[in-house]
Parts: sequence; structure tokens; C-alpha cells
Amino acid sequence: MAGYHKEVENNNTLLLRERLAHLPKFLASFFRAIEPTTSSRTRIAYAYDLSIFFDYLKSENPTYRNRDIRDINEADLDKITAVDIEEYMEYLKLYEKDGRTVQNAATGRSRKLAALRTMYNYYYRKEFIKNNPAALVPMPKLHEKNIIRLDGEEILKFIDAVENGTGLTERQRVYHKKTRVRDLALITLLLGTGIRVSECVGLNLDDVDLAEDAIKITRKGGDEARVYFSDEVHLYMADYFEERKAVLAARGSENAFFLSSQRSRITVRAVENLVKKYAKAATPLKKITPHKLRSTYGTNLYRQTGDIYLVADVLGHKDVNTTRKHYADQDERRRREAGRAFRLTDTEE
Repeated sequence: MAGYHKEVENNNTLLLRERLAHLPKFLASFFRAIEPTTSSRTRIAYAYDLSIFFDYLKSENPTYRNRDIRDINEADLDKITAVDIEEYMEYLKLYEKDGRTVQNAATGRSRKLAALRTMYNYYYRKEFIKNNPAALVPMPKLHEKNIIRLDGEEILKFIDAVENGTGLTERQRVYHKKTRVRDLALITLLLGTGIRVSECVGLNLDDVDLAEDAIKITRKGGDEARVYFSDEVHLYMADYFEERKAVLAARGSENAFFLSSQRSRITVRAVENLVKKYAKAATPLKKITPHKLRSTYGTNLYRQTGDIYLVADVLGHKDVNTTRKHYADQDERRRREAGRAFRLTDTEE
């Protein structure tokens, strides 16, 4: 697994360098400072969001219209006001970029403001600037969304689609015959452990321990964890393990556990498409993604144990409040059931 994650990290490093080459030169110190506490994917996201801000300054603010973005410096940050940032937030709602219309909902605008705040906070704390206008702009109001997950009957339909091809098109059925064993192992592993799709595709042959019904995964941030699965999942994993050992993998993917039809390590995008295909066949009214399968597992685990700390640990959440926020509605459900079950007069002795 280390080889796969090292390769991903190297690719992310090159992508980040490419994006930094189009940002103001002074930002190099900011990205060096946040490296120890952020993942490469997070830094790439910061670079993308900050590039939109500086592109906006150049195209919409007369002061910077004739400036090269690379030459914008800390002194320029000090000249930007809270009103300037509020205008930027308004601009983000709808604008034209490279001949296409771009829209940002409240979540997208919040992320971009968060990137600005992080950047400004760094230079303000280091006393490179005297003002911190980003801190004066309130975050867009986010509307709470119900977490989409599969219920018990839907899980059965979902697995049935994977196992028997129920609901698939004729063309999909032809392909399904070739990938059925792999798909069953992959989907039931996601449903039965709640691992992230990146953790799933990163699995190597020597990360799978069928004797202990466990897998070794690399979490976000690089920490390794051992995750256990049930007897149900074991059956599908064992079937695929035998099939996988008989496949001569493509060069560079010799130790990968889940392989694509090209015999190379399966990708995150391929798994996303896989889940989408079976979800459309089984639950067409719900938009199911690998992350929704993770939510399904977390919900079921909390229902069965009632232990929010256990759920947080198994899912790899560093802050239990993150877990509590996602599964708070289950607390409400349990309270509702308790209220309905309670009797003022209990005649049993």
C-alpha cells in the first residue's frame, strides 16, 4: 500500500507545483507553512481556490488589471478591504470563465472564503500585513442537508444488483459477468467497513488478512489502521482473493488487490462509476456514491452499538464532533422510539 500512496503523493506534489506556478510568488511561504498539518489534496484545493481569487482581482479590480498575478505581494493584501472580499463573494455566485458559466452554492463560497481566511491569518500572525479583512466577512449561511444513505431493504436491492445483475441493461450484463466476483467483494467491503474509496483502491494483496477478517489501510494523513469485516464480507472477499491470485497484473500493479479490466490498479473514478451504475439499477431515486455507502455503514454501526466514539474510531474521524454532526439524527430517532415505547403505568411486576 505504501507504494500506491507514495505514487499518489508524488503526483499531487507535481500538480501543486504546477498550480503554484500561476499564483503570486509570495504564497510559497504560506504553502510551506501549512505542509506539516495538511494533506497534499488539501493544499491543492487551497491553491485552486486562491487562484480564483487572484484571477478575480486581475479581471474585476481596476487596481490589478495591468499587474502580473505572479507579482502581487503582501503589501497588496493589506490594501484589500472587507468590502472587496464581500464583492468577491457576490461574484462567486455566478460568473463566466473560459466561455462557460460557473456557479457556486453556499458550500462552494464558504470553502473559498475559508481558503482566504487561512491565507490572511497566516500573514497576519506573521506580521507581514497589518489588516485581516477576510476575518471580517461572515461565512455564507449553510442549509442543513439530510444525509443520504441506504436503508435495510435498499441494501439488499443494491447487493442483489451487484450479485445477479438485477436492473442492469443488456450491455451492462455482458460486462457484469466478467467483473461480478470483484464487484461483490469491493461493494460489500465498502458497505461492511465504511472505508473511504481512496483507502479501498489503495489496498494491496498483503493488506488483506482473511484469517483474521481484517484489512490494513492508510488513512488520510498517512496513519495506518486495521479494519475488521464480517463473515458475510469474508465470503465475497475470499472468492475474489482466489480469482485475483490467478490474474497476471499489469506492470506497476502487481501487488494491487482490486484490479480494473485492464489488469491495473482500479481507480477512484472507476469505483465511483461502479457504485453509480449499481445504484441506478437498485435505487434510481437516490444518488448513491461511495461516500454514501460510508454513511450507510456509519449509520448502521451507530444504530447497533449506540457508541458514537466507536463509530468515530472505526471511520477514522479525528474529532468525534464530526461523527456526532453526521449521525445526530440517529440520536433523535432513538429518543423518538423511547418516547413512543414509554408507558405511564407499567402493570407488569
